[in-house]
Amino acid sequence: MENYKFVLLVAGIALLGAAWLPHLLKRRALSFPVVYVALGALLYLLPLPLPEIRPAEDRAAIEKLTELTVLVALLGAGIRIDTRFGWRRWHVTWRLLGLAMPLTIIGGALLGYGVLGYSAAAAVLFGAVLAPTDPVLASDLQVGAPGEGGEDPVRFSLTSEAGLNDALAFPFVWLAIAVAAASGMRGVDWMGWLTLDVLWRLGGGLAVGWGLGYALMHVVFRVERADSLSRSGDGLTALAIILIVYGVAELLHTYGFLAVFVAALVIRHYERDHDYQGTLNLFAEQCERLLIALLLIGFGGALVTGVLAPLRWRDIGAALAIVLVLRPIGTWLCLAGSPLVERDRWAVAIFGVRGIGSFYYLAFAAGHAHFAEAGSLWAVVSLVVLLSVLLHGFTAKPVMDRLDRWRARFARPRSRPVSTDA
Repeated sequence: MENYKFVLLVAGIALLGAAWLPHLLKRRALSFPVVYVALGALLYLLPLPLPEIRPAEDRAAIEKLTELTVLVALLGAGIRIDTRFGWRRWHVTWRLLGLAMPLTIIGGALLGYGVLGYSAAAAVLFGAVLAPTDPVLASDLQVGAPGEGGEDPVRFSLTSEAGLNDALAFPFVWLAIAVAAASGMRGVDWMGWLTLDVLWRLGGGLAVGWGLGYALMHVVFRVERADSLSRSGDGLTALAIILIVYGVAELLHTYGFLAVFVAALVIRHYERDHDYQGTLNLFAEQCERLLIALLLIGFGGALVTGVLAPLRWRDIGAALAIVLVLRPIGTWLCLAGSPLVERDRWAVAIFGVRGIGSFYYLAFAAGHAHFAEAGSLWAVVSLVVLLSVLLHGFTAKPVMDRLDRWRARFARPRSRPVSTDA
C-alpha cells in the first residue's frame, strides 16, 4: 500500500505538470513529450518504490491505456480540422495515405526481414506498427483549436494523415497475425484477409463513424437548446462520443479508430460555428494531456530498466534508417508534383512522429499471436519512438515558427505608391 500511495503522489505531480507545462514551453524549443520521457527516466533511476515496467508481461495494460489515449487524440484531431472534407482539398492527405504509408510499411518489413533477421510475420508487424504518424505526440505539428482559421498545409496534412493512417495500419497488423498463425505467407487466407480485414473493417468503420457522428450531433445540437448548450461548458459529451462510436464499431468488427476520427469530422462540420465545438476540443485536449503524461513517464522508466537491453548494432542502424531515411525520403518522393511548395514538402516528410500508436499495435498483435521476436520488437520500436520524440521535440517548434514567418512575409500584400493625382 505504501508503494501504491507513492504512485498516487507521482501521478498527481505528473498530472499537475501536464496541465501547466505546455503553457510554460509554448515559446521554447522543447516539447512536452521530451520533458516527460526524461522525467520518467530520472524517477526510475532513483531508488523509489515505483512499479516495474515490463512491456511483454504488462502487454494487456499497455494495450488498453494506449488504446484510450489514441482514441482521445483522434477525436481531438478530427474536431480541430477546419478544412472541409473533399478529394481535391485533401489531395496531399491521399498521397500520404495511398503512396507514402504503403511504401513505409514495405520498407519497414524489408528492413525487419533482411537486416534484422525477423520471420515474415514479425517483419510485416514491424513495418505496420512503425508506419503511422502518431496523433498523440504530434501536438506541436497539428492544427489549432476549431475555428481559429489559418490552417497551413503542413499542419493540416500531418493532422489529417495522423487521423486516418492509424486505421489504415490495422489491416497489416492483422496480416502479421495471420502470417504468424499460418507459420508463413503460404498458409494465409488471402481472400479472407482482403474481404474481412481490409474491405469490411475499413468500409464499416467509415459507415459507423459517419452514421453515428451525424446521429449524435443531431441529438446534441437539435434536441438541446443552443444557448443552454453553450453555457453548460460540459465536455463529457466528447467522452460519450468516443465510447459509443468505438464500442459500436468494434462490436461490428470494424475499425474503431477510423470510426471515431470520421465521427469527429462529421461533428466538426455539422455545426461549424457553434461555440460548443471549442468545449469538446478543450475536454479532449485535457484528457489527452493527462493520459500522455502517465504513458510517457512509464516509457521513460522502461527505457532505463531494460526494454532496450536486446538491442544490437544493426537494430540501432535500422531504427535510425526508419526515422532519418525511410519516412523522410519516401514521403518526399511521394509528394513530388503535389501542391506543396518545397519547404512544406520537406516539413511534411520529416515530421512524421512515431509514438503511442506504435506501442498499441505491438501490444495488440502480441495478444493475438505469438511472435518469437517480441523482445527485439519492443526494443527496436521503443528506440524508434525515442529517436522520433527527440528529433521532433527539439526541432518542430523552431522549424514551424520559421515556416510561419516565411508564409507571413510572402503572403503580405505589397504596398502601392500613393497617387498624387487630384
